[in-house]
Amino acid sequence: MDIKHIFVVGAGTMGNGIAQTAAVSGYRVTMMDVAEEQVQRGKAAIDKSAAKLAEKGKLTAEQQAAAGAITTTTELVGVAEADLVIEAATENPELKFKLFQDLDEVAKPGVILASNTSSISITKLAAGTGRPGEVIGMHFFNPVPLMTLLEVVRGSATADATVSAILEVGAQMGKTAVVVKDSPGFISNRILCPMINEAILAFEEGIADAEGIDTIMRLGMAHPMGPLALADLIGLDVVLFIMEVLHRDFADDKYKPAELLRQMVAAGELGRKSSKGFYSY
Repeated sequence: MDIKHIFVVGAGTMGNGIAQTAAVSGYRVTMMDVAEEQVQRGKAAIDKSAAKLAEKGKLTAEQQAAAGAITTTTELVGVAEADLVIEAATENPELKFKLFQDLDEVAKPGVILASNTSSISITKLAAGTGRPGEVIGMHFFNPVPLMTLLEVVRGSATADATVSAILEVGAQMGKTAVVVKDSPGFISNRILCPMINEAILAFEEGIADAEGIDTIMRLGMAHPMGPLALADLIGLDVVLFIMEVLHRDFADDKYKPAELLRQMVAAGELGRKSSKGFYSY
């Protein structure tokens, strides 16, 4: 499968990061979002990131120019010209199900539809399309240009050729890809989010303050970032959503979200994106 043109749906943090990474890896890239303001914000983030990486010698002038040449749009019609579509829209099940149905109608036959979802079932997304064999998960990690892991999620109907093509794309993007089966939270968030939730429970019980909990995990467990600081980076609303998926789909109370997590999200304390979470920003 010859993939040259990648269409990225979503210009937010993950979408613009995926678009940038694809562009500097030699792909022609189109980035789409529903509003021109969001598209321009995403493009500005790419330009700033690429300039910073070039200044540090991590991108060539040609790669920086490629990032600057990303095409933007607010329409899905450009999907018809793409060889691969990567969806990085808001983590909302209803939105993604509808989006995949729309993408299926516009994309050429045989084109792979990939989702950057961190928890939503790839099998269910695929079932709403007429090409379940060409639907797959490409779970990138933030910040995409720097994080080398790519969690490749295989739905129950995903074809071998689809997996092989995505592994090739991942390799060209400089990612280390790990193939996992479709399961709630996959591997990354099935392990990570319950750990974060446990740290929140410990904080809620007053066992240690946020800095103390994070310091123990950084210095004692060699984590680059403590779980509460990481929760702030991910977004407490995202952590809550994933915990709710795990709790519902596994029907096991060991995945029950901490009450403090629910309260903070209800209060709009979402972490870095709201300037307040377990820390102030």
